[in-house]
Amino acid sequence: MKKLSAGIVAVRVTSSDYIEVLLVHPGGPFYRNKDLGVWSVPKGEYDENEDPLEVAKREFWEETGNNITANELIALDPVKLKSGKVIKAWAARQDFETPYLQSNTFEIEWPPRSGRKQIFPEADTAAWFELEDAKQKIHPGQLPLLLQLETIRAALANL
Repeated sequence: MKKLSAGIVAVRVTSSDYIEVLLVHPGGPFYRNKDLGVWSVPKGEYDENEDPLEVAKREFWEETGNNITANELIALDPVKLKSGKVIKAWAARQDFETPYLQSNTFEIEWPPRSGRKQIFPEADTAAWFELEDAKQKIHPGQLPLLLQLETIRAALANL
């Protein structure tokens, strides 16, 4: 069974018509000192019997502590990662002065083979990035989501 993931690409349009994107940095020891190519849109896995948009909204809240209040969302074309996972995402014009972060946690054995379990946040920070910077920060498999924003720039400005 293929893995499915749903997420929200929160965007804001600045006064100079630049698009900014809210990305989250993955938590945990593997990503502690990594920056370029590891950030993500807030998203999470779902089962085929779940509503992907509702999952996307829930995951956005779980990873950022913010609710999506936008009335209109634009469905983006799904993106298939090398792993086979398919990400279904929506763009929402949404603004948060400070991207408050309140993330779920996960537990792993750390350091490896130590027998000790440690708890880490799923996401350890969230930040707004101008679209060109976001393209450098985001995981390469999710880049097509950001590229789609360029083609719907006018629609985003009118939301």
